[in-house]
Amino acid sequence: MTSNAIRSRIRKSAPTRKSSSRAVKRPVDDLRYRPGQHVEALCDHILKGERTRDWVHGVVVQADPKMVAVQFTEDVYLTDGWMIPDRILWYQQKSEHLRGVTRRTWPRRRSRR
Repeated sequence: MTSNAIRSRIRKSAPTRKSSSRAVKRPVDDLRYRPGQHVEALCDHILKGERTRDWVHGVVVQADPKMVAVQFTEDVYLTDGWMIPDRILWYQQKSEHLRGVTRRTWPRRRSRR
C-alpha cells in the first residue's frame, strides 16, 4: 500500500469531531450579601452592661455562594459563653439571623474604658 492509500483509509475511519456550538453560561451570582455591605446580625453581645441576644451592626468582610463572614465593632459571644477574639462570625447566605441594614446612619464605636 502506498502512503496516500493509508492516509485516505485513516481519514475515512477516524471519527469526525463537531465543534461545540454551546455557549458557556456565566455562573449565576446569587449572593445576597457582598464584602463591604453593612448588615445586622442576631447574636449575643453586651448591651447596657448586660449580655443579651439581639441585633447588632456589622460589616461583611468575606462572602461566597454559601457563607458570609461578618465583623463587628463590639465584642460578640458564642451561645455557650465564649467571646470571639477577632469579632468575626460566619453565617449562611440565606440565614434568618442576618439582615441588611435599613437605616442610613451607622452606630459609632464607643471608646473602651
